[in-house]
Amino acid sequence: MTTVLAFVVTLGLLIVVHEYGHYRVAVACGVKVLRFSIGFGRTLWRRQRGETEFIVAALPLGGYVRMLDEREAPVAPNELHRAFNRQPLRKRTAIVAAGPLANLLLAVLLYASAHWIGIEEPKAVLGTPPAGSAFEHAGLHAGDWVRAWSDGDGSWSELASLNELNWQVVRHALNRQAMELSVSDTQGHGTRQVALALDRLELREIDAEAIRRIGLPGAFREPLMGEVRAGGPAAAAGLHAGDRIVRIDGQPITDAQQVFDRIRGAVREGHGVAMAWQVQRAGRAADVTVTPRVVNEAGRTFGRIDAYVGSVPQRVTVRYGPFDGLWKGVQRTWDMSVLSVKMLGRILVGEASVRNLSGPLTIADAAGQSAQQGLVSFIGFLAVVSLSIGVLNLIPLPMLDGGHLMYYVFEAITGRPVSDLWLARLQRGGVAILLLVMSVALYNDVARLLGLQ
Repeated sequence: MTTVLAFVVTLGLLIVVHEYGHYRVAVACGVKVLRFSIGFGRTLWRRQRGETEFIVAALPLGGYVRMLDEREAPVAPNELHRAFNRQPLRKRTAIVAAGPLANLLLAVLLYASAHWIGIEEPKAVLGTPPAGSAFEHAGLHAGDWVRAWSDGDGSWSELASLNELNWQVVRHALNRQAMELSVSDTQGHGTRQVALALDRLELREIDAEAIRRIGLPGAFREPLMGEVRAGGPAAAAGLHAGDRIVRIDGQPITDAQQVFDRIRGAVREGHGVAMAWQVQRAGRAADVTVTPRVVNEAGRTFGRIDAYVGSVPQRVTVRYGPFDGLWKGVQRTWDMSVLSVKMLGRILVGEASVRNLSGPLTIADAAGQSAQQGLVSFIGFLAVVSLSIGVLNLIPLPMLDGGHLMYYVFEAITGRPVSDLWLARLQRGGVAILLLVMSVALYNDVARLLGLQ
């Protein structure tokens, strides 16, 4: 129920904002708006306000603003000056661009709101980087606190949280840029600079393999035993909540990620492999033998001990004042927009997989999960989707706002509008491309739900 409600709120809010952008600018430009519709198909709710009919329709996967236009129906002579097609090029451009720009402006305000409210995030203290990753090659270790980052130009930007670090690393990796990190121990002592050679990875997209090569570690967690389920391998080995794991098979353990990796990898020929653990309990050392049970999920086999391993990561509250929060919103919207355009371009030229495309099922699932995590998380999700709608609608593809803006660029250059014949051809081509993209996105949604991706 939460997922459905969050999905409806997401679509409703973002569609209303998009269409209201068109509507408000059209009215400001003196164009008569006949209908403001949220959704398509059968009308569920209708209200007439002045000269505009407001409608909520059954299929909430979009909306439209219908304006007075001679190309759609005859217009009375006394209203010709209020027809959309009779407006000068600058006004038509402003009306069409207003929808996507409204979504981008909403993204700025949503990101800013999240920063004003305050976001509780993991502190930028690293867990163990994966072997062979860029983080490991840079000499980063479990317990390192990343304080700031730089492009290597001498200027440093402070990092407020692990999430911000991950975002900057992903952005630099996709842009194929190296970056430097200022690192200290967990108490802030022994500051050093390390170089992260992300430019050498030559990544085209962020997938599981890319994440492994970068080596984005999780938050640092002490190697402590948490809840132990009765009847599981951990309970059978005599482990208890609060035990600190010191060594596994003679190797020192510094954080929970190492324990997790050892457990998952303790499988040979379909059977769990016994591991010699040394734990510290009430100030005394104890040796136990742990044999994980074997789990097979989505064709992958790994070990599990039926216990929670790791302390709760250190968390910080990231909050900014009115101006700093707004500026952070502008920065994040700009960075995400640029990244989205680059990713779409790579998909178009075949450098990135079409599996990156997501449809309504993925959006609904993400809406539900973010809503369950709290208000700030849901606000951040709304910002991402609003930004995506704004960017996608600016793509110069017929049927989208960007396609109409493309026509206006042609008109501005040549001094004449696109002919009706070419408009019809381009519209048909645009419909075909949109249907293809929607089909791919829906297939990706279903494949993810079935565990095929």
